[in-house]
This record gives sequence, structure tokens and C-alpha cells, in this order.
Amino acid sequence: MRARAVILAGGEGSRLGVLTAKRAKPAVPFAGKYRIIDFVLSNCVNSGIFDVLVLTQYRPHSLNEHIALGRPWDLDRSFTGGVKLLQPYQGRFDTDWYAGTADAVTQNLNFVRRSHPRNTVILSGDHIYEMDYDMLIDFHEENNADATVCVIRVPMDEASRYGIMAVNEHNHIVDFVEKPAEPPGDLANMGVYVFKTGVLDEMLMEDALKDDSRHDFGYNIIPSMIAKGMKVIAYPFGGYWIDVGTIDAYWEAHMDLLDAPPSLDLNDRSWIIHTRSEERPPVRIEAGAIIEDSMITDGAVISAGAHVVRSVISPGVYVGPDAYVYESVILTDSYIEKGARIERSVIDKGVVVSYGARVGEAADVGDLAIACVGKNTTVPPNFVVERSAVVGTDLDAADILEQYPQGVIHSGEQVKLRSRH
Repeated sequence: MRARAVILAGGEGSRLGVLTAKRAKPAVPFAGKYRIIDFVLSNCVNSGIFDVLVLTQYRPHSLNEHIALGRPWDLDRSFTGGVKLLQPYQGRFDTDWYAGTADAVTQNLNFVRRSHPRNTVILSGDHIYEMDYDMLIDFHEENNADATVCVIRVPMDEASRYGIMAVNEHNHIVDFVEKPAEPPGDLANMGVYVFKTGVLDEMLMEDALKDDSRHDFGYNIIPSMIAKGMKVIAYPFGGYWIDVGTIDAYWEAHMDLLDAPPSLDLNDRSWIIHTRSEERPPVRIEAGAIIEDSMITDGAVISAGAHVVRSVISPGVYVGPDAYVYESVILTDSYIEKGARIERSVIDKGVVVSYGARVGEAADVGDLAIACVGKNTTVPPNFVVERSAVVGTDLDAADILEQYPQGVIHSGEQVKLRSRH
């Protein structure tokens, strides 16, 4: 077998705040009808990789339900290949929770080794991009590399969020530092690796014995290989890629889809992003509604007098009469009542924004200040959630009004209210 893919999908995604309060980061909805993990799964099958292991950990239920047997990605294969979802288990040794990305693979090495793949592709399940992994593996094998790391140039003011590396004239990685406070460059690790399987096995088993290790690919495995003088090659990627690890990045990625032309073209029939879709009725747009530069998904209703501008409207969303939605992401089955106003906000599933309420505010360029409302919460009538404020999950209007009787949650507040129910 040429290659097996291992997708690391157990991340808590704490920087996404309320969006990951009830789901793993790779299971967060994206672009109306997708989940974040759909992009890496689709990259695998579009690249001819049909043997995929998905390693889950944090709140895996919605992710497991979404992937199930893998049929939307043609990964429902019983005998050879297919998708397998693997979670931490309590065994003879103290190896229940994954200590790091490398430890997650170490605990599942028996599955990785099966059928003796020449190469193992290690992938993050929480990035948005399209990549042909077949070309990546060709590059890896042509260079006879022990490991190949996909890299991309990032703005210097964001470089501290990533693993940063230096390369020589032959594209060999000569230095690698994970999330440096003062980045020495802008060549960032994308979290996409190809290893010779034998080398991966050796490095993981060696790392597992180190008490002082974080058992992480970026912090430990790649730097150790470089220190040993092993052949670690950089594979430059010139396409669109984004780590949607924060609310601002998640919002920005959606706005990128609305550009003309979009940074990532979801209509490209040569590279289909597959997903598990629900059966929903067609979109309904009533007379007098205005929709500009937006994505509207099945089952949505846009009422007369509603105005939607540069926004993503997910399945089953209702936008009431005279409501205004500007540069916002509204997730599944949310209900925007008459006269409500939503600007530069992310609204999670099942939220009700009651009549006359306002969430968020358009900010000056460069100052995003995205407001966010958590799953199944009801914003009271005529209530104000100011820009960059965050409201928790499962709150009804009475919960919010009891603690905010003045009718406003001010800019920047991180509201961790708890429902009385």
C-alpha cells in the first residue's frame, strides 16, 4: 500500500469559544452545509487515498454521527480501506487520554501499521483548504525524504500562532520552532505531514519513552528528526489555507468565500467537497427581500423586507420581516425575528434573536470585533449584544434578563451565564 491517512480530529478548539462548547472543532459547521472536517476527508478521496483513520477525543458524538460509515466520501468499505474512527481507550497501561498529537498516533500504531503502508500522511482535521495529497506523496518519494512538511507563507504579525521553520537552498528544513513569541520568519507549518511509515514508527516509539516530551509533532517529533540529521523536506503550498482556530479566523474564512472571485471555489466540480447532507426543502425568498453577495442554504426562509448582505445563511434559518443581517454567519435552524439586526456576528445553531434585538456592529476595517451567540440561546426582544461580546449556550431570554436587566451586554464581555434549567 502506498499511503494511509491519519486525521487528528480530537482537538477541543477552546479558542473558538462557544462554538466548541458542545462539539469538537472539526465538527463545527462551515459554509452553510459542511463541517470543517469535510475538507480534509474530501482532499483524501479526491487524492485517491481511501484508507483513512480518524482519531477523535473531545466531545466526539457529533463528529462520529456526521462521518458514520463514510458513505458521502465513498469510504464505506468493509474489507480494504475505508474510514475508521478511533477514540482513546482504557487498556493495560495508563494510555487513556491523548497527551499530544504524536501520542494520539502512538496509541493507534497497530492500526497505522496494518497492511504495511510505505507512507503515512498525518493531517489536521480542523483546517480549510484543498490539496492534492497524491502530488505531495510524489514529491516526498522523489526526494526520498524521511518526512515532508507542508509549508505556507503567513503574515509576520500572525506567525507566532504557527510552527515556523527555516530551509536551505535544497528545501531541507534546518530549523523548526513551534509557536515562537518572536518568529524568526514567516514560513509556517500547515499541520500536513508525510512520513516513511518505518521512520514514523521509530520516532514515535522513541518519543513515547521521554518523560519530558510533550509528545507533539511540532514541538518534539519534527525538531528531533532535524537534530538527528534526518532528511526533512518542506513542500511549499501556494493555494488557499486557513486555520479556523479563532472566532475571527472562522468569520474571515466565510467572508473569503463571498469574495468575487472567492478565495476557495466551492463550485469547482473537479474538486468536490463531500458532506453528509440533510433533506431540506428548497430556499424560500419572499417578495421584497433583498439578498446581496450571500450564500443561502436549503430550507432557509428570507421574509419580505428582510435584507441580507455578505452573509452565510445555513439550513433551516428563518430571517423575519425587516430583519437586517450584515457580514454574519448564521448556523442551522436559527430564527431571526422581525426587525432584528445582526452585524459582523456568528450565531450558532438553534439561536433565537428576538424581535428588535441587535447583535454585533459593523466595525472599521482592521477591527473585526466579532460578536458570538452560543447554541440554543434566545436573545430577548430589543436586547443589545454589542460588538465582540460573546453569549453562552442554552440560555433563554429570562436567564439573560435576570443577570442583564439593563438590556445590554457590552462590547468585549465574555458572558458565561448558566441556564436555570
